[in-house]
Amino acid sequence: MPQLGMAQDAGKIVTWLKSPGDAVTKGDALFEVETDKATMEVEAQASGFLTSVTASEGEDVPVGAVIAQISDTADNDAPAAKPATAPTASDDMPTGKSVTMPQLGMAQDTGLLVNWLKSPGDAVVADDLLFEVETDKSTMEVTAGFDGYLAATLAEAGQEVPVGAQVAIISSEKPANPVARSVSIEAAPATEPAVTKQTSAPTQQEKKPTPPPPPAAAGGRILASPKARRLAREQGLDLAQLVKAGYPQPFHVADLDTLRAIPTETPVATAAAAVMSLTAEIATDGFTDFAAWAAKNGLTDADALLAGLAGASMTAPCTIVIERFGQQQSYAVPVGRSLSAVTATDAAPDLILRDLRGTALRNVSLGATDTPVLTLMSGVQGLTITLECAPAQMDGPAAIGLLTTFADRMEHPLHHLL
Repeated sequence: MPQLGMAQDAGKIVTWLKSPGDAVTKGDALFEVETDKATMEVEAQASGFLTSVTASEGEDVPVGAVIAQISDTADNDAPAAKPATAPTASDDMPTGKSVTMPQLGMAQDTGLLVNWLKSPGDAVVADDLLFEVETDKSTMEVTAGFDGYLAATLAEAGQEVPVGAQVAIISSEKPANPVARSVSIEAAPATEPAVTKQTSAPTQQEKKPTPPPPPAAAGGRILASPKARRLAREQGLDLAQLVKAGYPQPFHVADLDTLRAIPTETPVATAAAAVMSLTAEIATDGFTDFAAWAAKNGLTDADALLAGLAGASMTAPCTIVIERFGQQQSYAVPVGRSLSAVTATDAAPDLILRDLRGTALRNVSLGATDTPVLTLMSGVQGLTITLECAPAQMDGPAAIGLLTTFADRMEHPLHHLL
């Protein structure tokens, strides 16, 4: 069960889109899950057969619990792996609210705890920044989520923690003896993802050499552990060179030795420098009320409205992709200001709008991609909007104009209609 929000501790299975025994391909929609904020589809993270389904439709499932497996055969009846359990009261742990390692991407199973921003025993409020975590895609700050006192920290800086695992306890009363621990030996193995890959053990006669998985397509997302990504970035190494050389993914720290022996075609420092990043902050998120008003007037697709405001900030016609929790939908935005004329499309995007509102992210710096990216994040008040692009995609004045215009539309959406 994935974690789709910082305060989410469970999700409800709305419906299964595949049946036990069905063949599935990586990327197929497996089931719909409902949280307190949204209903979304969860995709298969591997190809195979759906087996060992343990959760029924309508059932509330804790975040991190294994609910099914992707197996090599349709008749695999191996029991689902159990996630690591958090320390109990018998371990002399203080009582209180649990803070868990968040899941920021469907393929993420661990997060690297970079730094604690509060010390055991400190008083905290819900919006206080508690710790920094690094994933495959970014480094973010996680808030406490509750008012009280930091009674226990259950992981140290530099440790990788399974998604959904307990990393802190917030108590209502000031603890007499705050606890500070490392990740326990029992909790060290990474929690299995929502749908795990289960391989049947072959007999001695059946064992055959297994060919390495094929490399990702050029331009696709590179799969690597958070630690490997961090070390590659610090040492100026380009993981894309491993992909071009045909080495199988995901990459780990040991693969960096192989990478160092591959001559680089383009210095990483040069590529990193060719990135523009601009950030705007607005005091009020006017879009939420605007979307509610538009729904009463027949415009019920809030993402289409969002795409319309972003597209109108560029040179229309254009295609805008709305990305949220790994799910994407493309919209064609025509010339003019008619939001009702915005329609779904499969065309290549001119701009990606990544909606991270509702998460604990407060800043982002992922670098330029093949398409300019606008990122929406909730601020302490209002919204923070970041634009990342390469100079070849748009020059400085164009980037400033796009961000300024879009920020005004998000703060005052009715200006778009005037």
